Amino acid sequence: MKAFVLSSYGPPDNLQLTDLPTPAPGRGEVLIRVRATSVQPYDWHFMRGEPYLARVMPGGLGLRRPALPVLGADIAGLVEAVGPGVTGFGPGDEVYTMSKQGGFAQYACVPADDLAPKPRNLTFEEAAAVPLAAGTALLALRDDGQVKKGDNVLINGASGGVGTFAVQLAKAFGAHVTGVCGPRNIDLVRSLGADEVIDYSKEDFTLGGRRYEVFLDIAGNRPASAGLRMLTRKGAYVLVGGRSGRWVQPAGRMFSIMARGPFISQRVLRTDVVNRTDNGRNLMTLTELIEAGKLTPVIDRSYTFEEIPSAVRYQEEGHAAGKVVVTH
Repeated sequence: MKAFVLSSYGPPDNLQLTDLPTPAPGRGEVLIRVRATSVQPYDWHFMRGEPYLARVMPGGLGLRRPALPVLGADIAGLVEAVGPGVTGFGPGDEVYTMSKQGGFAQYACVPADDLAPKPRNLTFEEAAAVPLAAGTALLALRDDGQVKKGDNVLINGASGGVGTFAVQLAKAFGAHVTGVCGPRNIDLVRSLGADEVIDYSKEDFTLGGRRYEVFLDIAGNRPASAGLRMLTRKGAYVLVGGRSGRWVQPAGRMFSIMARGPFISQRVLRTDVVNRTDNGRNLMTLTELIEAGKLTPVIDRSYTFEEIPSAVRYQEEGHAAGKVVVTH
């Protein structure tokens, strides 16, 4: 099979199109013929090996070379074969999943427990935009933020991959949603259901005096003290990402904010979707919402498989509204 392989840290040009053996599914695994994938910051961190701190952490990026040579966490495609012990899926089934790697190849083996049927009203391209970003938004709001009907929710970074799903999910949960984004994405965020949209280039959203039950901080571009000041006494500060740096950030900022948790009345949480064991069940929840018309992926640009380095380069610029996807 063809795959883009990353043998050393560096720019997108380090992704080299290579011939690899097609993997065989082991016990509990499914072999997927990849029809589409997406590109996201998760891939960028493994490609660049940044922040450097993450190279030495257990389960991290890899000390001297990338721990994941074939990137692409989001996968939508067709079941090619199933391994021993797999039930519920068979060859030809249309599925989607979030795996730690594999989307930048023609075939990928993933645990059957991480799979879900592809939403019937989505193309493979659209489905590939969903798993990691929408899964992160779901966990951040439903599990960590515990959003309920009538809550005031502020989403900083509302026009990105996670943000566009978060706006829709918060509305589906019955919240009053305020989205923060740049001027060119105001109409997009409003069209997704946001009750209010703040243009960060014109207004400092931390100074309005309004209080929120949940602050979902995706952009990570404001001081922790300002974010906590906007919360109600029992509110939740939920961290997803933030501005990246070569050495520590965004991990350092997350640790700094979470260290305040024991000393304040608000809850401070960090959402991590990659290492969960219930991603298959969460994808089923997302499928139900998508098929009910309550959740729709936003795609900024689409590339072909051969253009994967260009897709990564564009995503790395940080200006995409919604998701960047790749069709095979």
